[in-house]
Amino acid sequence: MNDGFEKRFYRLDHKPRGLCGFTVRAKESDLWIAAEKRLDDQALEKLLALRRVLESYLAERPDFGASLTPLPMDGMAPPMVRAMLAAGLSAGTGPMAAVAGAIAQAVGRSLMEHSSQVVVENGGDLFLMASGEITVGLYAGTSPLSGKLGIKIEPERMPLCMACSSGTVGHSLSFGAADAAVVLSPDGALADACATALGNRVKKPDDMQPALEWLQAVSGIQAGLLVMGENLAAWGELTLSEL
Repeated sequence: MNDGFEKRFYRLDHKPRGLCGFTVRAKESDLWIAAEKRLDDQALEKLLALRRVLESYLAERPDFGASLTPLPMDGMAPPMVRAMLAAGLSAGTGPMAAVAGAIAQAVGRSLMEHSSQVVVENGGDLFLMASGEITVGLYAGTSPLSGKLGIKIEPERMPLCMACSSGTVGHSLSFGAADAAVVLSPDGALADACATALGNRVKKPDDMQPALEWLQAVSGIQAGLLVMGENLAAWGELTLSEL
């Protein structure tokens, strides 16, 4: 694995068989991708196009980048921006809480035109499409559970998106203290925004179960998991395994 990928909240414990891995970077974006062949040029072209769209919208709407609360839908906005706005409304966050997941999914979907199997990792947010089972290792900072558990994703569930937020690891904004807040959804933007909102709700172990009860009420979410120190709580369609 390259050094950029090692810094991420998640890691693929075993790279999907038969796939090659590569990294694509543009400004703040740092993607680790696995596909049936090298698709560096295609991935970079899509990433740059997405960034141009986002930067153009941010120039017109500075509140889109600054708001920590949901903004109204904009029916005239580009598709990825609309997905981020919708995710923020569902999760109760600002739209930029959904940016990493939205980009991972958009890049992953575009690469499926060239490869039937694609994995995209973007700062703890994953787009997963593989013909076999994938186990994603969970990194939860100094928690004794960190690196000990994996989340199994069966092929019939893919394509699927997974997002992780942390109040103790990395530079992403979080108002909580969870070592890891994980959300699974077919919608990458929604998974990302909800992972942020889920983590924000956890400041002590007693907050974990109520936070997951909140998550259950969000339409489009399949599962959630929280780690805080030695404490773990989970809900939904989730298969854990020891690494």
